[in-house]
Parts: sequence; C-alpha cells; structure tokens
Amino acid sequence: MTGSQGRRGSGKVGGDPFMVERVFPAHEDRAIVLSELHARPFQPVASPRQVFHFALMTDSAGAEAHRAALERLLKLRGLPPMPQGARHHRFSLAGTEIRWEAHAEFTTWGFSVADGKGDPFAGSPPPDVREILEGLPGELVAAVRTTLRHGRKPNSDRVFDAESLCISLVDNGRARALTDLKPDTAGFIRILVEHDTLTPQSAGAVVQRLHEVETYRCLALLGLPLAHRVAGRVREIEQALADVTSRMRSASGLEANRALLEDLARLATEVEALSSLTSYRFSAAAAYTRLVDARLRALDEAATPDAPTIGAFLARRMAPAMRTCESLGARIDDLSAKLSRAANLLRARVDVELESQNRDLLGAMNRRARQQLRLQQTVEGLSVAAVSYYVVGLVGYLAKGGEKAGFALNATLATALAVPVVLAIVWLIVRSIRAHHSDTDGE
Repeated sequence: MTGSQGRRGSGKVGGDPFMVERVFPAHEDRAIVLSELHARPFQPVASPRQVFHFALMTDSAGAEAHRAALERLLKLRGLPPMPQGARHHRFSLAGTEIRWEAHAEFTTWGFSVADGKGDPFAGSPPPDVREILEGLPGELVAAVRTTLRHGRKPNSDRVFDAESLCISLVDNGRARALTDLKPDTAGFIRILVEHDTLTPQSAGAVVQRLHEVETYRCLALLGLPLAHRVAGRVREIEQALADVTSRMRSASGLEANRALLEDLARLATEVEALSSLTSYRFSAAAAYTRLVDARLRALDEAATPDAPTIGAFLARRMAPAMRTCESLGARIDDLSAKLSRAANLLRARVDVELESQNRDLLGAMNRRARQQLRLQQTVEGLSVAAVSYYVVGLVGYLAKGGEKAGFALNATLATALAVPVVLAIVWLIVRSIRAHHSDTDGE
C-alpha cells in the first residue's frame, strides 16, 4: 500500500476528517436520491385518536400556494420553518398534529387529535382545520376521517352501511379496519381501526396506508368520468372511419381521393386531440391502481367471516372501471393506427393519380415542343429567304451603282449570280447561330 493510500484508509486527509464530497464532486441530485428513501415517514399515532386526511388536486401554482400558506402559518405561530425545498412537513399546533405533503398533482393535509368520546365519529374537526385550509386553491379528491382506538367492540360495524361494509384484519392480524367507503353527512369517508397491541409507530403506518389507499383509489377513478365523456365521440369516429374506408373501395379519380384524404385528416386530428386529452389521465389511473394494490399488500390484509376485505371490495368495484379506461385508451390508439394506415393508402393512390396526370401533362408538353420546333424551323426557313432577299437587293444596288460609274458590270447578271451565294452564306450563318444556341441549352 502506498503512502497516500494509507493516509486515505486512516480516515484523515491533510489532518482533516475524511469527507467524501471533499474527495469526489457530488452529483447534483445525490441529496434528493438519499432523502427519497426517508421521504414521508410514518407519523406515530397513539390511541385513542382521530385523524382527518384531505387530498386536493393542485397544479404547480396551487402547490406553491399551499407551501406559502404553511410557511406563513409556521412563522405566525413562532414554529421552526420547514427545510428549503421540503415536500413534506409535520408539526404540532395546540394539541393537533399536522402533516403536509406535496405530490406530483395533488397536496395532502393531515390533522391528528386526541379522541376521548365513546362514539367513534362524534364531533367535528378542530377549528385549526378550517382556519388552515379555507381559501387554499385546489379541488377536493379525498376526505377521510379515521378513528383509532384500543379494543374491539362487538357492535363496531353498526355505524357503517351493512351493504358496503368492509372489514380487514391488518398488520398480521393485530388490528381490524372497518369502513363502508361511503361519505358521511359531512363528506368524510369513515374508517375505524381497532387494535390491542399496536405501537404508535405501527398504528401510524396502518392509518397512513389506509389513507393512501383511499386517496389513490379516488385518483385512479378520476379516469372513469373522462372515459364516459369521450366514449361517445370515439364511437362516432370509429363509425366515420368505417364509412370512409367503405367509400375508398369505390372512389376513383384524383378529386374523390383528395376529398377522402381530407376526411381522414380531420378524423386523425380529432383522434390526436382525444389522445392528448386522455393519455395522461388513463396512464395515471393505471399507476394509481398499482399504488392501491401495493398499499393493500403492505397492510397484509386477512379476511373475516363477517364482510369482505377492503382489497376484495375495491378489486370488485375498481377493476371494471380500470378496464373501461384501459379499453378506451386502447381503442383510441387503435383508431390512430387505422387512420394512419388508411391515410397512407390514400396518399399512395393520390400519388399514383398525380403521376398519371403528370405523365399526360409531360406528353402534351412534348407535343407542343415538337410543334414549336416545326414552327421554328419554318420561321428559320422564311427568315433565310427574307434576309437573302434584302442582301441580294443591296448587292443589286451596288452592281447598278458600279455600272453607272463606268465599271464593266452587268448589274442584272451580277445580281442573279449573287442570289445563290447570299442564300448559302445566310443559311450557314443561321445554322451556326442555331447550333450555338443548342450547345448553350445543353449546358
């Protein structure tokens, strides 16, 4: 081992304590990766206790408004500020344990208060709940009221609707969770958790997982109303596509095929709009469904002879809804693929028609070019005769002038002899000019 290796192994570098990030530059997301394993820890809940849970859909601006409201509350009450960039925070306020969490598309708030009443769902949320939440942006997705208490009372199920009652033995049978998954008069989904041996940490884990099951269940089912809204339009587009493909079998001619192509383009535009509208919600619904299944597995449910478990109830009710979303998403994708194939076929037919028209046009242009060539040749012949005529006339004038001047010339004979010579010279000149132009055009 070299000396430098020995110093590094000893835990000292230059006399200073060994610090990894002094040796290696840290990745910009290393802190996020390390903290993610410890994100959203379970909040201990001691019995008896009531926990109120709210989940609100928030965009980026809404999420920042919730964060700012929390920061103002902490500052106003003289509480320690939450860490910079934190996505969850919990604190105590006048005996109420408060929990805030920021998620990708929603924000949750939790309020835990001591419960000393006999009725598991008696009373109202503490005043702090309304004070904190009132005026904050967002649309309510889930509102849960969970009561945690010691002992298993024989008639606990009577506070729930018998037709929708679900009972699950959770956490290896150490606790019993009862609910009917129906909102009460105040709008809360009520959950009763009874146990004998749960520690506050274990009880907090059970309560949080039950709240997450309800929250993710509601978020997953948001895809169903959207599926119902667009299903009618999807059927109309499917019928319109069938009509266009039927017309394609008998259509002929460029204009008819172009009209069909325009119809397909319009339908394709509508399908792409539907895909943009639904793809995120449907994929989110599938992801939230998987989260529901994961939380149910974490609860380690066991059945009782009195009622179905929460997981069995949700599987029976959620599965058809999720299949509807999945099926509609697949139909939209299939429509897009069919429209693409039909459009490609029509474009091929239009291209063939255009090539045929171009061939006919080129043939007509060739015929006109040949006619122009013949006309040009005729004009060239006439131009040779015309130019020769004028040149011979000039020669005649010269011959007559020479005869008058006393030269031994016969003007008439000289003019006659000049005719073939002039014709030959003019013809050669015209031919040379045409040959020069042909060479230039070839370049």
